[in-house]
Amino acid sequence: MQLKTILNLLGLLLFINSVHGQTVSSHKYSLQQTIDYAKKNNMQVKNALLNVKIQEQTNRGITAAVYPSISANVGTTYYIDIPTSLIPGQIFGGAPGTYIPVQFGTKYTTTAGAQLQQLLFDGQVFVGLQARKASMQWKQKEYEITEEAIRVNINKIYYQLVVSKSQVELLDANITRFEKLKHDVNEMYKNGFSEKLDVDKVDVALSNLKTEKNKVNNAIEVGYIGLKTLIGMPARDTLILTDKITDTDIKADALVDSANYNDRKDYQYLQLVKKLNEYNVKRYQLSYLPTISLNGSYSKQAQRNKYTFFEKGDWFTTSYVGLNIAVPIFSGFGKDAKVKQTKLEVLQVENNIDNLKITIDGETTQAKLKFKSAIETIDAQKRNMQLAEKVYEQTKKKYEIGTASNTDITTAQTELKTAQTNYISALYDAVIAKVDYLKAIGKL
Repeated sequence: MQLKTILNLLGLLLFINSVHGQTVSSHKYSLQQTIDYAKKNNMQVKNALLNVKIQEQTNRGITAAVYPSISANVGTTYYIDIPTSLIPGQIFGGAPGTYIPVQFGTKYTTTAGAQLQQLLFDGQVFVGLQARKASMQWKQKEYEITEEAIRVNINKIYYQLVVSKSQVELLDANITRFEKLKHDVNEMYKNGFSEKLDVDKVDVALSNLKTEKNKVNNAIEVGYIGLKTLIGMPARDTLILTDKITDTDIKADALVDSANYNDRKDYQYLQLVKKLNEYNVKRYQLSYLPTISLNGSYSKQAQRNKYTFFEKGDWFTTSYVGLNIAVPIFSGFGKDAKVKQTKLEVLQVENNIDNLKITIDGETTQAKLKFKSAIETIDAQKRNMQLAEKVYEQTKKKYEIGTASNTDITTAQTELKTAQTNYISALYDAVIAKVDYLKAIGKL
């Protein structure tokens, strides 16, 4: 019994820990808050930001080349057999061509010293220093392009979900309208003014509306999961969208902004790529110049037949300062090939920039036309929906007094539902068109 109680307690603790590890959070976010959340949690954005930090460290590595390099060393050598040198015998009166083996040195040698190296001039390194700012801007622009792509998708999904609420509200209004119609038809049927077939038709229409509402709610749920995945939010968390949008909001400040190439992040990105390639040309051009460096060393050396280096004894000093000048003379035309190659790469980027201008002009024109058409469609579909509502209400009144048939009211209801669907579709299309237009002119 005690063992069973202990096992039950352990099971309860494990359950509590698992529940605690899967805490569900609730978020009420506006569009901007949703975008801010994505900046911190979307994996693509996070990695793009890490690339910026990686470039910072790369720049530090480039800067390190102009700082002095200082190192120190300490070493001890023990000669098991002292090296032997041969001295000509004739020095000591021997016959020419004979040698006397002599051992020079001691059993122990210890050296301690420090070395200094300082680059004074290297054309490629100094061009690298000049390019550091452009390199950081280039990686920062990559981050901004990635963040913009995520922001575009967030705008579209967010407002599509917001528009879906309007669709559900219209369906709820239709359901309420048909529930009242069902009650009225039932009363008419009880009093002999309607047929059972009329009641069944209303039931079928009401059931179809409820089924459609379930489908829309399921689609909205899938949309929320997609949005949470996009911004890096756990699927188990609750996300509530607080912004609202109407046809008036969509049309606000529409088509008032003008396009400017410099507002487009992809255009800014190519300009930076061109600038970096120009630095590359300069780097290879300067590789023809000499490289100048300074080096120096200071060391102490002691020799003993016994390991007594921590006691008194002579230490001999060696020190020097040197200047090195490396002059490139011939490298098999490799440098010339690199200069010409990088110049051609600059021309490629210039061509890409010209092509991007044409693309931007085309995107802006198309997006403007689509947005303008979407606004006109919203107005038309809204008028149609309002007119269909009036027709339905008038037909319902005629039906209640017996001057309209069940077919008439079914037709009016079908036309109303079609008009509402068309209006919601127009809202969807207008949201997408506005986002595409603002992206095209670089103002999203």
